[in-house]
Amino acid sequence: AKLNAAFELSGDAAEDGKSLFPILYKAFVEKDMSLLEVNPLIVMKDGHLRVLDAKVSFDGNALFRHPDMMELRDETEEDEKEIEASKHDLAYIALDGDIGCMVNGAGLAMATMDIIKLYGAEPANFLDVGGGATKEKVTEAFKIITSDPQVKGILVNIFGGIMRCDVIAEGVVSAVKEVGLKVPLVVRLEGTNVEKGKEIINNSGLDVIAADNLKDGAQKIVKAVKG
Repeated sequence: AKLNAAFELSGDAAEDGKSLFPILYKAFVEKDMSLLEVNPLIVMKDGHLRVLDAKVSFDGNALFRHPDMMELRDETEEDEKEIEASKHDLAYIALDGDIGCMVNGAGLAMATMDIIKLYGAEPANFLDVGGGATKEKVTEAFKIITSDPQVKGILVNIFGGIMRCDVIAEGVVSAVKEVGLKVPLVVRLEGTNVEKGKEIINNSGLDVIAADNLKDGAQKIVKAVKG
């Protein structure tokens, strides 16, 4: 009734709304959707409602509950990097910028992307390696970033609590030695085992730019990429 009033529906259209809107809400909840967009929803000349098009997105973390939805999945329509990241339990979202980011923690990852933008560049991705990442997981994360041809520089920003800085350092060194490093790399480490992590990177022989804090790291990677 509230939606009918909001849309100023009456007559047959209002009656259609009474059945349509609850169905849409039920589908949204029961199928664990993150988006259900009906556009356009029109009133026909005969006074009835018609849904002409709709778009839906599902919560990827809940798909195990919906094998019927999984059967409809077409991975050719998805970003290959995001598919690969999901195989390694990495929170990765591809973006349109040229600064690759590897961070631990969603909040810190968003802050890192914001400060990159503040200093005049655009992030190429959101990537949260999580709190319990292994050396192998970090290596895979780095490989995913470097597989993106639009990445012109990489910022690794780690504040180690549960996530140890030495594990991050070992993963970065391992990945660089495996896939090579063709773009500037800035690493900011802070927290658990930070000195050991810095030692691993310093002794690796890699051309890595060290940063003292997030601001310093963002400024250095933007300068390295933009000049």
